[in-house]
Amino acid sequence: MRTGGDLVIETLSALGATTVFGIPGQHALGLFDALGRSPLQYISSRVENNAAFAADGFARVTNQPGVLIVSTGPGALTALAGIQEASASSVPMIVIASQIPQAGLGGRRKGMLHELDDQKAAARNVTKTQHTIHHASAIPAVIEDAWRTALSAPSGPVWVEIPQDVLLHPAPIPPPYDLSITPARLTPHHSSVTRAAQLLSAAQRPAIIAGGGVRRSGIAAQQALAMLAELLDAPVVCTPGGNTAFPHDHPLSLGGWVEDRYVTEIFEDADVLLAVGTALGEVSSNYYSMQPRGQLIHIDAEPRVLEANYPGLGIRADAGLALEAILSAIRHGPKPTASTWHGLTAAELVNTTRQQISDRLASQDLEHEQSIMRSIRNAVPDDAHTYWDMTIASYWAWNTWDSKHGAFHSGQGAGGIGYAFPSALGGAVGLQQRVLAVSGDGSAMYSIAELAAAKQHNLPVTWLIIDDGGYGILREYMRDAFGQAVGTELARPDFVALAQSFGVSATLTDPVSLADDLQAAWLATGPNVLVLPTTLKMWAPTHK
Repeated sequence: MRTGGDLVIETLSALGATTVFGIPGQHALGLFDALGRSPLQYISSRVENNAAFAADGFARVTNQPGVLIVSTGPGALTALAGIQEASASSVPMIVIASQIPQAGLGGRRKGMLHELDDQKAAARNVTKTQHTIHHASAIPAVIEDAWRTALSAPSGPVWVEIPQDVLLHPAPIPPPYDLSITPARLTPHHSSVTRAAQLLSAAQRPAIIAGGGVRRSGIAAQQALAMLAELLDAPVVCTPGGNTAFPHDHPLSLGGWVEDRYVTEIFEDADVLLAVGTALGEVSSNYYSMQPRGQLIHIDAEPRVLEANYPGLGIRADAGLALEAILSAIRHGPKPTASTWHGLTAAELVNTTRQQISDRLASQDLEHEQSIMRSIRNAVPDDAHTYWDMTIASYWAWNTWDSKHGAFHSGQGAGGIGYAFPSALGGAVGLQQRVLAVSGDGSAMYSIAELAAAKQHNLPVTWLIIDDGGYGILREYMRDAFGQAVGTELARPDFVALAQSFGVSATLTDPVSLADDLQAAWLATGPNVLVLPTTLKMWAPTHK
C-alpha cells in the first residue's frame, strides 16, 4: 500500500533529490518507512540541528536544496538553530517536519506526544515560507512549490509539515515523475543599470565589495566581476560569504580584509562604491565603522537589505545578471574615466594597503597565528572545500583564507557555533571527496556526537580541533571589556581518545607537525581527527 509518506519521497525523487538528512521520530515513521523503499540516500545525524547543518553543507556544494526530515515538537525545535544558518546565508533547504495527528492541531491541548500549539509559527523566523499539508493529494504540489521557493533568489529554507495520519494513510494519486524546476532569476531594472553604469564610468576612485551573492550566482558572475573591476581599475574585497568571488592573487584584490581600517578607509574614500551580493552588515562594514562619503550602489537579491545601513542606489537583482548588465552598459558607453587614487593606480593602492595590513599584524606579535593558518593552507589541496566554525581560527580565515580553486564555508550568517563538522559531513556527501572542518574545543563539543554519523557512513572528513581550553574568542572579548573572563573556561575530554572510541582515527598534533599531520590525514580513508592544543589570539580590532 502506498502512503502519504511514499508520495513525499516520490515527489522529492521526481524533483531531483538524491540525499536526505535527518533523525527518525514517532510521528515521522511513515516518512522513514517510505524512505527505506526509495533510491534516496539517507544520512543519519545524532542531533537535529546538526542534521540541518549537514543539509546546509550539502546544498552549498551541490546547488540543490538540502533535504531535512525531522520529527514533531522537540525534534523540529532542535533543528531551528541549524536552519537559521541556512536562512541567514541564503542556502536552499526543504525541511519536512512531521506533525501530530490532525485531530490535535490548532492548540487544542489534547495532551498528545510532542504537541505544540503552533509548531509552524516556531519556524517562521528562520524559513521563507511555512506550509501544513492536510490531505495527501496536496503533497506533490506543496513540495514542488517549496522546492521552487527554496531555490528562488534570495534562496533559503522552506518549511513543510505533515500530520502523522496523512503520512500513514493511503495515497490516492499516482507518483509524479520528472518534475523540472528552473526558478526565474531576478533581472535588474534597465533604468537602474543605466544609472549605475553612468556613475561607475565617471568615477575616479571606484571600489567594489563582493559578497556571497556573487559566489552563489555562479562562475559567470565571478567572471563578470573580474572584467568589471579590470575595466574600471577598481580594488575589490570579498566578504567572508563572498570568498572566491574574486581571486586573492589578482593585482586588484584586497583579499578578504573587511575587518581592517586601511581597507575601510579605501571604501570611505571611494567616489563610487559598488557593493554587490552583500547585506553590508556587521562584519562586512567593519562593524558599522565604515561611513562611505561617495555614491553607494548596492545590489542584492533581498530587497530588505538595500539601504538598510547606508543610503544609495539600491538594485534588487541577481548579482551575476546585474554585473553582466552593468558591464555591457559601460562597454557600450563612453570610455570610463581613468581611475586615480590621489596619484596612485588601483594596483599600487592595493599593494600599499596589503603591506600596511602586514606591517600592522607584524607589530602585534601574531606570527604564531599566521603560521598556523599558513600550515593549514599549505597542507590541503588547492581545490579543497573547507568548513569553519565560529572560532578564532575562523575569524582569521574570514580575512586571510585563499580558497584558490576550492571553496570556503563558514557559519558566519547566523553565527551559531557547532557548524563546521556536521556541515562538512554534508559537503563530503555532496562532493564525494575529502573536506576539512575546523573547530575550537568549545564548538567541537556541540557536534561531537556526529563522530558516530561520520563513522557510520564512512565520510571523508578531516576534523581539526584547535583546543585552547575554552571559548577562546569570548575569553578575549570579556577580558578586553571587563578585565576578566567568566564562564569561558571549559573542562573537556581527551579528544583523541574520544574520537578513537567512535572508531575514528585521531592524532594529537602540534604547531610544528601540523602541516605534515594534516597532509597524512588527507590521504587516509574515512573520517579522521587532528587535535591541536594551542591558543590563538585575535588581532587588535581596527573599528574601535
